[in-house]
Amino acid sequence: MQSYTYLFIDLACISIPLLASFYKKHAFYKEWKSFFKANIMVAILFIIWDSIFTNIGVWGFNTDYLTGIHLGNLPIEEILFFICIPYCCVFTYFALQHIINHNPIEKTASVLSSFFIIILFVVGLFHFEKLYTFITFLSTAVFLIYLKIKKVNLSYHYLTYFLILPFFFISNGILTGSLLVKQPIVWYNNTENLGIRMSNIPVEDSIYGMLLIFMNIELYRYFKNKKTKALR
Repeated sequence: MQSYTYLFIDLACISIPLLASFYKKHAFYKEWKSFFKANIMVAILFIIWDSIFTNIGVWGFNTDYLTGIHLGNLPIEEILFFICIPYCCVFTYFALQHIINHNPIEKTASVLSSFFIIILFVVGLFHFEKLYTFITFLSTAVFLIYLKIKKVNLSYHYLTYFLILPFFFISNGILTGSLLVKQPIVWYNNTENLGIRMSNIPVEDSIYGMLLIFMNIELYRYFKNKKTKALR
């Protein structure tokens, strides 16, 4: 059973959002076409990034917790990660728009973006020799600048991100060996990150997650709006 641990984490993460997608009043399954179009594009980008970093030893995987099925140099569980986690996040974004009428982050979203852009740029540039830090922080800062130029309201993006964080700490806590498992399922080369850990989780993971979530949400919004215009 140990070899199914990472696969179980993927399935556990997506199970409740998947079931809730069939809630009749606000059925997310009707949004699947827009979601999967967006998700496939973002997943391809992150899988290429993941594959390169795995190849050069920025991070790697403990085979004791894997089924042994690989696509290229990545375990199938890692590929599924880029489908299961974005599904949970975009579903949460979708649900929050129906549940929350007055977003508490509405007025501070732009300030938050400015804060993240400055911090990520400064820290990223000052640590250009650390690949995980440099690439992740700079990529996220550039994407936030793009969204700021496009004047995208990010209040529900941030609300989704902050609500997802506790679940991120649980799932990543298991993956990095903080919870339930004796050894990390995913290990990190500390010469390529800041060495700042939240328990065993590199701080870069939280920014990597933000970029993954925001890109999925944005492309999902794009395809959804395109579909809506086509129906008019």
